[in-house]
Amino acid sequence: MEKPKLATTSLAGCFGCHMSFLDIDERILKLVELVQFDKSPIDDIKEFTGQCLVGLVEGGCANEENVHVLQKFRKNCDILISVGDCAINGGIPAMRNDLSIKECFEEAYLNGPSVYNPSGVLPDDKELPLLLDKVYPCHEVVKIDYHLPGCPPSADTLWEALVALLTNKPLELPYELIKYD
Repeated sequence: MEKPKLATTSLAGCFGCHMSFLDIDERILKLVELVQFDKSPIDDIKEFTGQCLVGLVEGGCANEENVHVLQKFRKNCDILISVGDCAINGGIPAMRNDLSIKECFEEAYLNGPSVYNPSGVLPDDKELPLLLDKVYPCHEVVKIDYHLPGCPPSADTLWEALVALLTNKPLELPYELIKYD
C-alpha cells in the first residue's frame, strides 16, 4: 500500500515553522514510516508529484506568488493546515498592513535609516512578484482545514497533529500543546 503524501511550503514568513518541524528530531524517522514527502523544502521536490493527504503552510500571503502557491496547495492537498501565527493572522509581515505599498517602498528603499540608494531607484523587475495591498492570512485566500497556532508551534504540536491525521485519529491536541500563556 502506498503511503500518504505530505507537502510543506513557506509563504511570507521566516521559515521558523519549518525549523520547528525539523525539531521533531529522531521522530522524523517514524514520520517517514507513515508518510512520503512530496513538494517541500524538506526533500527539495519543487512540484507536486500527485495528490497529497496533508499540506502544511507557514506564512501569510504578501504577494501574488504567495497566493498562487497557496491556491496550488489547496488544489493538491486533501487537508490543508495553517501552521504558525503568520499563516493564521499575518504575523510580523502584516505589520505593514497599516501602510500603503508606496510608504513601504519609500521606507525600505529610499528613506530608511540604513538605506544607501543615491540613485533613488525602486525595484521594478518584472520577475519580482507584485505585492498585495496587505498581508492576508491563509484562510482569507483559501479554505483551511486546521490551524496550529504559535510562533512557531512546538515540534510536539506538529508531531501530534500529523500523527493524528496520518493515522485517521481525531485531531484533538491537549491544551498544553496549544497554550501560550
